[in-house]
Amino acid sequence: MVTGASRGIGRAIATAFAAEGDRVAIHHRNSPELAERLRAELPGEGHAVVRADLDDPDAVRRMIDSAAEALGGIDVLVNNAGVFLPHPIMEVSYEEWQAAWHQTLGVNLLGAANATWCAVRHMPRGGRIINVSSRGAFRGEPDGPAYGASKAGMNALGQSLAIALAPRGITVGTVAPGFVETDMTNEDLKAPRGDAIRAQSPFGRVAMPEEIAAAVLYLASPAAEWASGTIIDLNGASYLRS
Repeated sequence: MVTGASRGIGRAIATAFAAEGDRVAIHHRNSPELAERLRAELPGEGHAVVRADLDDPDAVRRMIDSAAEALGGIDVLVNNAGVFLPHPIMEVSYEEWQAAWHQTLGVNLLGAANATWCAVRHMPRGGRIINVSSRGAFRGEPDGPAYGASKAGMNALGQSLAIALAPRGITVGTVAPGFVETDMTNEDLKAPRGDAIRAQSPFGRVAMPEEIAAAVLYLASPAAEWASGTIIDLNGASYLRS
């Protein structure tokens, strides 16, 4: 089960799992055409498309239950879906500030927490939960502080649940990408500031979605049980933390 799977990082993750022979539930919010196109393109059979606004707890529960029914259970949940709403503190109204925080936390953090609660009810021993966090959880997001806070919360959520779910044989891991070349970042990367973004890494580039998917695939593997609770930085040495 991959949330936000119709494009970008989520699409790459869904494709990587399907290439390994897994059946995938593709979640989208308002991209049915993209989701159905991906399902048609994935190798193998038995893939499903599910829709939900992750800011709606009831919709999240229906989504997970539908995915579990379609797949015959859920072995892996990837909490990938997220929103980034610019809201610089000195440039937005109080109403805009509140709306940005409400929506960002509702989707990025509460949506992931609710999806996880629902998914573990369908998950056997050996189940895997992987959260897609962000470099912004550590270095800050001045133009979108709610985004940075939501991803920091996701890191803490993952580490807390790694402890709570270990007795059930379920692991929880997190990947924290920096800039990734996706539809969401395409405008920034093509703008004049694109060179500065690429220069943040000594490699002089940003990540490709497939590089994030490879790390997710590892955390979902049987070999990664002892990595439960870990946060893997995927930012090309653009931000190093102790």
